[in-house]
Amino acid sequence: MTALRRPAPESDTHRIARLMRSAGEMMAPERLAAIQPSRVSASRALLSQAIRDRWQIQCKRFEIDQKGNGVAEYRIDIGAWRFSFPVYSFEPSPHGRTGRIIGRAWDMMGALVEGDMSRADFETTRAELPKLYEGRATAGTLIWCRSNRSGRFFESARQALASGRQPDVAELAQTCYLMRNTGLDGNGTFGTKTFLAFEKDHPLRWSLAAQMLCAYMMRVFAQDLLQHLVRLGSPQAPDMAKDLRRFLGVGNGSALGLMLFVNNHPRLIERWLFIREEAIARAKAVLPDDSGSEIAKLLALVDKAITFRSQDRAAYENFTRSDVLAEELQTIRRAVADLLQRWQAGNRFEAEPFAELAASLEGRVHAEAMETLHSLLIELVPDEADALVGGLVIDEELTGRPEMPVHRLRDLVRNDYAWAFNLKLEVPAGERYVWYKSVTAEEPRRGLATEVGHDVVNLGLDLPRLVVALDRDLSAVDPNLSTARFLFAHPQHRAIVTRVQALAGTSLHSPHADIMSGSFTPAHITRLLNVGIHGIDKTRDFLDRNLRGVLFHGAPLPEDIASGNADALWFYPAEPSL
Repeated sequence: MTALRRPAPESDTHRIARLMRSAGEMMAPERLAAIQPSRVSASRALLSQAIRDRWQIQCKRFEIDQKGNGVAEYRIDIGAWRFSFPVYSFEPSPHGRTGRIIGRAWDMMGALVEGDMSRADFETTRAELPKLYEGRATAGTLIWCRSNRSGRFFESARQALASGRQPDVAELAQTCYLMRNTGLDGNGTFGTKTFLAFEKDHPLRWSLAAQMLCAYMMRVFAQDLLQHLVRLGSPQAPDMAKDLRRFLGVGNGSALGLMLFVNNHPRLIERWLFIREEAIARAKAVLPDDSGSEIAKLLALVDKAITFRSQDRAAYENFTRSDVLAEELQTIRRAVADLLQRWQAGNRFEAEPFAELAASLEGRVHAEAMETLHSLLIELVPDEADALVGGLVIDEELTGRPEMPVHRLRDLVRNDYAWAFNLKLEVPAGERYVWYKSVTAEEPRRGLATEVGHDVVNLGLDLPRLVVALDRDLSAVDPNLSTARFLFAHPQHRAIVTRVQALAGTSLHSPHADIMSGSFTPAHITRLLNVGIHGIDKTRDFLDRNLRGVLFHGAPLPEDIASGNADALWFYPAEPSL
């Protein structure tokens, strides 16, 4: 029997803490950008919940003409809860059609609403949705959403089916979607229900669950719309093959706004990174059974990831190509296979086998390959990971402590933000960047301060300079002075003091970076949100700031989920052979 040498007894809590990585190891932007989708990513977590609870998704109404104009309505039953998903479909038009917030024409608009939707609310939502900022959601509305077809690939698939054949897999695999999400708005926006108002037993209470359900429903509607339009013109046309339907997800594009999201939602960022690290640590602590079945499962998952990367047709500009990562994953595969052989041979281990595996590979393989391994390890503790996701109910309010003495506040600054004091913050004026809102696009932009102008409002959180300036002023006053009295004399520090005090004791909330520096790459943080937190695959970068990828790539269909036959390990799909 294989044995594990333990120098001394330790509690589970201590073991998990020991196996977790430090903020210094994780919070560099390059490392955050390497994080890969996992079971605790929002889209995958939603599907884990749906599969476990066998959600029922049914189309109640589909009244759309051959041009694409009309309405549809879906019902979603989640245990005792019911939700409605009304859809307003439009003929694609080039006028006002854009993925940006300034768009005024979309191919599809929809909403996620609690309960059965009345006819009056259905019509009110139809009228209000196109207004966006001037619109007002009906009671019980959780999310407003909109999306556009991928014109070339949608039409190609439509023509193929209409002619009696399946669409070309190689062509569709270039994007892996028929429609692309262009907006998901909730949490009070446009009068939607705020997340903190969700009841304690609400199935979509954890962060991002409602948005991800909307994204999944976009995918459902896109496939239903395609089949409907095909049948209107060719009643005898075949259905799209189920394997191809599973392969296709929903597209997603993101830009610089996600950097500001990270700045403004430190509690969410910290909590998500923490539960991912805890899930990885719990997986590293697993002691395989005598046959090594857990190691064998990991080996099969690595093989799946290798196939996925080897078949990836996406073109990457600045991020690592998938063929390179496939080779890196081969190195990981050899290490996992060796671990399985040693375990089955009864070798003795100085540390937990999976922890030893990870430690032996750190620094030997590309960071994205390493984070792929970490994500796959989480699949060894699925129940624990799912329970951790359920705790993602976040109160984002930051509250200061005016009674705190200055010496304690300075200790927090020096300890929690030690990284900021190690950055080179003296940047020539001509090389300093600012973050601002574009007047024409109504979206965040980043540019040189000398080019943008001095009257622009800087939307970026200049965290390292703020804490360094705060520390400088704290060092000049009585250490026993209260925070309240310090702020009375230095009101410019109020916001950063509140942030430091409210986030005390946590370390994963802020990237260790100077986002005003020319050396900072915004796409690194966009990628953390898109890939790690949202669970988007095949993220391609444009201009080091915009990302496009695919959600629910390989996800089960509604009928799979309802029947209880859905594959829980649906991610990293292989291209279907039709």
